[in-house]
Amino acid sequence: MPKVTEQYREAKREEIADAALRCFAKKGFGASMADIIAESGLSAGAIYGHFSSKAEVMSAVARSVMGTRIEDMQTLRTRERTPSPAEVVTRILSALEVDLAGTGLLLQVWGESVTDPSIHAIVDGVFGELRKSYEQIFAEWVIAERGLGETEAKHWASSLAAVAIGLGQGYIAQSALFPDFDGIAYLATASELLPH
Repeated sequence: MPKVTEQYREAKREEIADAALRCFAKKGFGASMADIIAESGLSAGAIYGHFSSKAEVMSAVARSVMGTRIEDMQTLRTRERTPSPAEVVTRILSALEVDLAGTGLLLQVWGESVTDPSIHAIVDGVFGELRKSYEQIFAEWVIAERGLGETEAKHWASSLAAVAIGLGQGYIAQSALFPDFDGIAYLATASELLPH
């Protein structure tokens, strides 16, 4: 039997995570492993060869979606000019809704995280990575644009990162709950309120 490469295993995990994301978007977080298996078109053995539980699949989905946004921030950091907090938050939120094809799924995950320790650990880990990325890029910006020292910049960036995450959570919640929510206006106002 030919040896399976790590690259192949990673591609298969991504394929399963993509199928799970489609399944969760259609059926909500209550979708079962059987639903994910059906959506993927793979056998149960193939799925369980890569993931031991639905929580593990959910973790892969969350890391895939947020990982792309974190990679976006790292790409922004390599520009000649570090983008402002307003530019960063607007870009991340605009792209997040496209990734999720609607934001209701995130609300369901957050709700589950209140009572399910394994889901809570996933949410905590993903948002911890997001916060760290916001803090890095915000600190670089405020040092370059406002001349703050490193210690002061870290404190400022940490406080602003909490606000940026809150703005994101507000955007996600309102876009999922209110049919007349104007996401464009929300992003424009958020951009005006954040440092340029």
